[in-house]
Amino acid sequence: MKCRVCRGPAVIDVRRQNANYCVEHFLRMCRDQVNKAIEQFAMLNPQDRALVAVSGGKDSLAVWDLLSEAGYEADGLYVGLGIGDYSDASRGCARRFADQRGLELIEVDLLEDFGFDLPSGARAARRVPCSACGLTKRHLFDKAAVQGGYDVVVTGHNLDDEAAVLFGNALRWHTDYLARQLPVLPERDGFPKKVKPLVRLGERETAAYCVLRGIDYIVQECPLAAGNRHLGYKEALNEIEATSPGTKFDFYFGFLARAAALFRPIAEADHQNLAGCLGCGAPTTAELCAFCRLTERATRAGRGAGAGAEVDGAAVLSAHRGPVADGA
Repeated sequence: MKCRVCRGPAVIDVRRQNANYCVEHFLRMCRDQVNKAIEQFAMLNPQDRALVAVSGGKDSLAVWDLLSEAGYEADGLYVGLGIGDYSDASRGCARRFADQRGLELIEVDLLEDFGFDLPSGARAARRVPCSACGLTKRHLFDKAAVQGGYDVVVTGHNLDDEAAVLFGNALRWHTDYLARQLPVLPERDGFPKKVKPLVRLGERETAAYCVLRGIDYIVQECPLAAGNRHLGYKEALNEIEATSPGTKFDFYFGFLARAAALFRPIAEADHQNLAGCLGCGAPTTAELCAFCRLTERATRAGRGAGAGAEVDGAAVLSAHRGPVADGA
């Protein structure tokens, strides 16, 4: 197996490209694909301050590394969800990465800062854990970006993620979600700009990138994700991709080129009648945003079980900037 660029020994094949790469040219390919995505969708400007949503997994650490290496000013934000050993391990990976590279990692801890952890919060709110996790992270990333004066929030969603979400949304015709499934969501109505620079790279490539760059990341899946429908969609698409390489890429980028604009009016309608949440000030269509409602239910349940005092979370994020902590 020879590298398509230099004809030297290859270490990985990328079947959708019908290509093999050595270490040097695989890493270059990853950088080129990220740069192409940034340029194609106008994700970032050189002067932008970026806040990277960091989980300790391969994708978020890979995109943070790629942006930092490319010269972007990129800080990380880690949200401690209180999922036992899993959260401890993921936090350790995020801290070590930032510490080794002299990068700033901002940390928020649900239990310390808001009075509940994700498992108990999901139970109290009668939400599926992944749903509670998603709304929590989105809220806290948005809040930190606005309060910290960042120009853009960066997430580590890769091609496999986007194709699987698109597959699920198209199967069930969730038009409101299809309207927002874009590589860039522009800043508007109090929400920061959000971008996904890894959309041209697959999950296998981001894992290989981390291994070849010596990035220590958490390998195991979140224990609360068992049975997640999204994982089933990934498996189904993996089977199709195995017999027809390039299907995921064509599916996702074909949607962007041919169908995404059809759902734009729905996205526009979603931004009407927004007002500030009475609890935290975030844009919402209700008196309280979804995160404040989750927090209220979770802390009420905790107080009923004798779990401590109420927490004023309105200004918490601004108090949690600072140097990277040592180790896990």
